[in-house]
Amino acid sequence: MKSEYPLWRPNAGRCQSAQITEFTLRANALAEKPLVSYADLHAWSIEQPQLFWKAIWEDFGVIGEMGQRTLLEAEEMYGARWFPDARLNYAENLLRDSSNEPALVFWGEDKVKRHLSRIQLRRQVAELASALRSVGIVAGDCVAAYMPNMPETIVVMLASASIGAVFTSASPDFGVRGVLDRFGQTRPKVLFACDGYWYNGQAVDVMPRLAEIAAGLPTVAQLILVPYLGAVGGIDALPNAVTLERFIAPHESVEDIHFARLPFDHPLYIMYSSGTTGVPKCIAHGAGGTLLQHLKEHRLHCDVRQGDSLFYFTTCGWMMWNWLASGLASGARLLLYDGSPFAAGGRILWEYAQAERMSHFGTSAKYIDALAKTEIIPLSDYNLAALRVVLSTGSPLAPESFAYVYSNVKKDVQLSSISGGTDIISCFVLGNPTLPVWQGEIQCKGLGMAVEVWNEHGVSVRGEKGELVCTKPFPSMPIGFWNDPTGEKYRAAYFEHYPGVWCHGDYCEITAHEGLIIHGRSDATLNPGGVRIGTAEIYRQVETLREIVESVVIGQNFGGDVRVVLFVKLREGLFLDDELTGRIKQSIRDSTTPRHVPARVLQVADIPRTKSGKIVELAVRNVVHRISVLNIEALANPEALSLFADRRELED
Repeated sequence: MKSEYPLWRPNAGRCQSAQITEFTLRANALAEKPLVSYADLHAWSIEQPQLFWKAIWEDFGVIGEMGQRTLLEAEEMYGARWFPDARLNYAENLLRDSSNEPALVFWGEDKVKRHLSRIQLRRQVAELASALRSVGIVAGDCVAAYMPNMPETIVVMLASASIGAVFTSASPDFGVRGVLDRFGQTRPKVLFACDGYWYNGQAVDVMPRLAEIAAGLPTVAQLILVPYLGAVGGIDALPNAVTLERFIAPHESVEDIHFARLPFDHPLYIMYSSGTTGVPKCIAHGAGGTLLQHLKEHRLHCDVRQGDSLFYFTTCGWMMWNWLASGLASGARLLLYDGSPFAAGGRILWEYAQAERMSHFGTSAKYIDALAKTEIIPLSDYNLAALRVVLSTGSPLAPESFAYVYSNVKKDVQLSSISGGTDIISCFVLGNPTLPVWQGEIQCKGLGMAVEVWNEHGVSVRGEKGELVCTKPFPSMPIGFWNDPTGEKYRAAYFEHYPGVWCHGDYCEITAHEGLIIHGRSDATLNPGGVRIGTAEIYRQVETLREIVESVVIGQNFGGDVRVVLFVKLREGLFLDDELTGRIKQSIRDSTTPRHVPARVLQVADIPRTKSGKIVELAVRNVVHRISVLNIEALANPEALSLFADRRELED
């Protein structure tokens, strides 16, 4: 049950020292009326976007030429142009500091530990950028990485960005088809790849699949192999392949970097949709919009400061990796991790947090839920004195997980549940170091983001569930989809549901505290008897039971209506019986409504998810309805889908 009091409220000293407080003073000098509250600041940021985003550029010292104009075609979301006269380079802004201060820390589970200073990082980027130029890479070319979350991947991205090349990545747990479905569309000229990676204490060799990937990418003129496991004996079988060491050897004396200053909307990244409903969409993001949005989120919403230690558990196939990388522009030290979050008996991430004095701990809602079902109590087991912010995304964070963090992780911490997506490479709603944290709620709308909740009639509502929309343009909107010259696919993806207004596909509500609750994806919303139910409403109840590891709920077409079907994965050695089924249903009934109670509760051995850990409700629903699941390569465990096929219990 939610408390009538906030779980956390920042003290006066913390509010006064927060960067958002200083920024508000600056904004007050620009605003026509006093900005007293965060609501005032947010309203000003969307009513005066030119002033707001110009202030972000100036206050955070973006390197480059801003130009005179800030926003063209402001009345239209699709087609709006930000800073049309600007010239900048993303990598130049991330590499502004060339001191001996730490830049990167890397833990590869408990197998590898490395540190890299800012001057070392800059030199490595200089060498690699020179090597890339020597093989003909120029602005606009695509450079791909099939790599773990390790320092070399950051170096590759920065070297590519310094030239103006477009960077795209996939984590090495992707199979051959999953990689080709992505890189095959973006046609990279250079591919960086590791020889393997660690996961849960095991070395995973990717050399055999790398040979297939290379064969399927005819545009790759140079393959650079990055030894991680040390198993590079098969390099001779790879076309146009060379080790990273040999590739940069002729350029080791290079120290200067020529940063190509390019237009604000010059493509920086190509990101990919999950691909569970077809071939992934290739979403292009511009350098300027990405930089400004991340600076705003890091400094104002997360209060990231010079010398902070910023961590997010992520792979290079999830946008949180790109979000993490931008932390260098705010002076943060990046804490990189490759492997299972439950290595070393589930303690590895907390050992990392203690050893490196982590200030910002980022993870998924599923990790927090799973941690709560272990015997680990970070609050008492580790020294987390430096920890100021816990971040969670990937799926809605249950109210019980909010309470768990404050009871078992740290009592004085800003818990920021955040939500946005690959589509905007950032957040629509997130945290604020000067606002209280209410159980089960995301703290606030992002500055500069005209977020509303609309009902089916396109009317803005509060305290009611509806669609998350954004009604005004913002700089980190995609610059387009790759191979979509007319923009038809782009417009269809975001602007058709409510013409001219960005509809994100999240089912949510605005609370009395001006926070937000995400109830799940709109396309996975249940509809029994014509009543819309967000899947997160059911997960919140089910996964409080210690017997349940995780669950997936779908709507099954049955008898001319839709009935709710819940699949549960239980702790090892447990079996679903009538008593547990009854408790599951009662828990849902007590905290929601009778319509939320599933008609069927069934046990499965595993739950299918994407590479970034998101449960694929639509894929499960398709299997139950005997509809083909497209592009199963997008799944981390596609074999789990068979557990939902032809279930006799669903035939009556």
